Amino acid sequence: MTPTARPGRRRHAASAALASGILALLLAGQALSHGDVTPQPVDTRGLEPLGDEWLDENPYREEHPQHELAVDVGASAYNANCAACHGLEAKSGGIAPDLRELENGAWGDEWYKELVTQGSERGGRVLMPRMSDYVSQEGLWAIRAWLETVSFETAGR
Repeated sequence: MTPTARPGRRRHAASAALASGILALLLAGQALSHGDVTPQPVDTRGLEPLGDEWLDENPYREEHPQHELAVDVGASAYNANCAACHGLEAKSGGIAPDLRELENGAWGDEWYKELVTQGSERGGRVLMPRMSDYVSQEGLWAIRAWLETVSFETAGR
């Protein structure tokens, strides 16, 4: 037996390797705990095209003939692009704002439009990306239409 191949050293090396493997798995779980946060495509087929210039208010409100389609598109788009941070059904787990608290109507639209087109940063750290870089205006207003169906204001009606 060579001096570097003593049984105690092999056990120590094996224990260190096992501990490193367990640590790597735990860290990977933490890193992936919010799922895929890469923006996902949104299928807006069937929704009225809105053009390149951002509207100031959500065109897909209840009185719009495509409201139900927009809500369906918005629910799917929300789950694919927003739920990882804002929570399933817009119920935040504390990572990001609870979007059920967003006011319905024009005032809420103003705040929503600002965040999805400008994003949010603090101290150079991106808190929310500019989602308009990844999702069309139609897709983002559809998300807003769905959000209004789950808002605290709607639930209080």
